[in-house]
Amino acid sequence: MTGEDSPIVHLDGVEKSFGAVRALSGVTLDLFAGDCLGLVGHNGAGKSTLMNVLTGLLRPDLGRIVIDGQDVTQNYSAQSAIRHGLRCVFQELSLCPNLTVAENARIAHPALSGIGWRREARRLIGAQLDEVFPGHGISPDNVVGDLSIARRQMVEIARAFTVTDTEARVVILDEPTSSLDATSAEKLLTHVRRYVEAGGSCVLISHLLGEILETADRISVMRDGAVVALNAASSFDRNSLVAAMGSVTEVETEETVAAEAKRLSAPIVVEARPAKAAGGLALAAHRGEVVGLAGLSGQGQTELLVRVFDHAPGTHANGDVALVAGDRQSDGVFPLWSIAENIWIGSLRQFLNGLLLDHRRAFAFAEDWRERIGIRTPEMTNPILSLSGGNQQKALFARALGSTADIIVMDDPMRGVDVGTKQEVYAMIRAEAARGRTFLWYTTEMDELHHCDHVYVFRAGAIVADLSRTEMSEEAVLHASFHDEPAPAGAVA
Repeated sequence: MTGEDSPIVHLDGVEKSFGAVRALSGVTLDLFAGDCLGLVGHNGAGKSTLMNVLTGLLRPDLGRIVIDGQDVTQNYSAQSAIRHGLRCVFQELSLCPNLTVAENARIAHPALSGIGWRREARRLIGAQLDEVFPGHGISPDNVVGDLSIARRQMVEIARAFTVTDTEARVVILDEPTSSLDATSAEKLLTHVRRYVEAGGSCVLISHLLGEILETADRISVMRDGAVVALNAASSFDRNSLVAAMGSVTEVETEETVAAEAKRLSAPIVVEARPAKAAGGLALAAHRGEVVGLAGLSGQGQTELLVRVFDHAPGTHANGDVALVAGDRQSDGVFPLWSIAENIWIGSLRQFLNGLLLDHRRAFAFAEDWRERIGIRTPEMTNPILSLSGGNQQKALFARALGSTADIIVMDDPMRGVDVGTKQEVYAMIRAEAARGRTFLWYTTEMDELHHCDHVYVFRAGAIVADLSRTEMSEEAVLHASFHDEPAPAGAVA
């Protein structure tokens, strides 16, 4: 891209409001061929709304959408966006769970028709999965609902890059690595660079600032519905991005780390062994511990958390258990309920007067958690789906942390949560652990493992390593994730 290049897409002064909430405030942005634009900002900053306008799902109140020099605003729709070569992988996946991978490919590519469409769909989506995620282990005949959330995300991404009758000129990736392990995320970002260098245009939205800094050519920072900074990626570093976003800085206070001796002297409140592992290590969590679950995705971490949550045979949990789901649409939110109802349902017994619900106390409880965890909404009576994905995740945290559960299990819970909120939630987790709560935390983000007291690494359905806080490193986790021989520090079973 050079300064003389004409943009593929030019957004000019785009504004969008939802009632009294102004989601976009005069946004102007250009997308060029051969360029990856990183888009960052807090939850509710306007990123997803802007992408919905760009892909024709929302009509702007004011402003213009110009593609290849032509003003298309008047009749712009999702169908016309596709005809112009715009593709989007949204944070909330849109695959049909009851259809196969190949059938989902056909939905996004109507050109796959005629007698041999199924064979061609299998070939195209299989080839694209091989190109983006070599070694993915997904069959085009797999039913999507049977796949893990990580593999579903791979399918959605591969489908967006697949070419039939229309070229993929602009691909928008909204939190594309949120469910992927580090290895799969690296494969995707490598593919993004290949795609851009071949002349494609990409918008990469991520709360992982390292991904943005390493992958993007330019970075745009949004805050309160406006673009507040736009420059070459090389002109930013992590601190300047955080400052532009208006984030809280990352500070690890002394109280976040309990003394090792005190931790180990506390009683064990959770014991569990992976269901498929006849031998190997078992998980043990002491009262007041934050225990990390690591390894490549789909290695049994989620299954173990669900078994603990269900008090399944072979597990022991001394106390009530609350869950913060990573796949919030399938396992987290109640989509027909309000934000407040989604929060206080985890503490229902606290608000009962006999058999009747004290609505005043329940809504006061939800309002308190809105303030504490920073849920961005004008009304807690609004539907939960009116929130951005990250704010929905905040509501799930509020539900779990506001409950009386002694044990909190978290299944990769920071998907789509902005960097500032992450730091606030990390501090809440440490504060609750200091009060005696126990956390089991599966995460695909290596940095989050440093907030844990010790880390269990999973491979092929078994626990293969138990790393103390001092032994925990990216090298040790990756070594245990891939190798059969013992990992460093003698921590592998």
